[in-house]
Amino acid sequence: MSDLVEIYGVSKSYTSRYAAVNNVSIKLPAGKIIGLLGPNGSGKTTMIKLMNGLLTPDQGIIKIGSVEVGPQTKSMVAYLPDKTYLAGNKRIRNILDYFADFYEDFSKEKALEMLSKLGIDPSARMDTLSKGNKEKVQLILVMCRKAKLYLLDEPIAGVDPAARDYILQTILTCYNPEASVIISTHLISDVEQVLDEVIFMKNGHLVLYTSAENIREQHGKSVDAYFREVFKC
Repeated sequence: MSDLVEIYGVSKSYTSRYAAVNNVSIKLPAGKIIGLLGPNGSGKTTMIKLMNGLLTPDQGIIKIGSVEVGPQTKSMVAYLPDKTYLAGNKRIRNILDYFADFYEDFSKEKALEMLSKLGIDPSARMDTLSKGNKEKVQLILVMCRKAKLYLLDEPIAGVDPAARDYILQTILTCYNPEASVIISTHLISDVEQVLDEVIFMKNGHLVLYTSAENIREQHGKSVDAYFREVFKC
């Protein structure tokens, strides 16, 4: 299986005393759902922003599909940030039109179909939706692209269990099977059922990269339980 993401000696600091990401090297294959896991302040969001090209490494190189992260990789990556970014007074259908104009790989038809299944009116304004439905709309926008890499930063934080189930099912059924999904989250027990592989980070360092199945077989524990043991949670 070919490597989709290649990270070589990447570091990123916000101050002279603090490295948010510290000399990380890792290769990630295509066709996997990967959990990017770690305590608060471990560097997860910084790592995602580096892969997305929103931040530039202080040192090191990141490649997506053998192309160094930059303008050429923008079309390869679909990104869901950890905060709402859609204007509250915009109607959903206008946002769909915007995405269809901006992203050649965005399927408006698929997005409308998913909204219909959820009973969400495309003419509704974002500020009239519940938090759970806002999260669903944002996820639909991301997952209805045919990207090579999906970067999801805390996609299930702050939503009810029913919404979490829908979000995880959407991730499983909608992503391009030749692509990979990286999910950053602290709600490990809720997502580990869909994870193929896991990355543990702490204080900007890579602590572990292995398959979820290896953790269960070698340690006789769930990913969540092993995470708690490693980080003494």
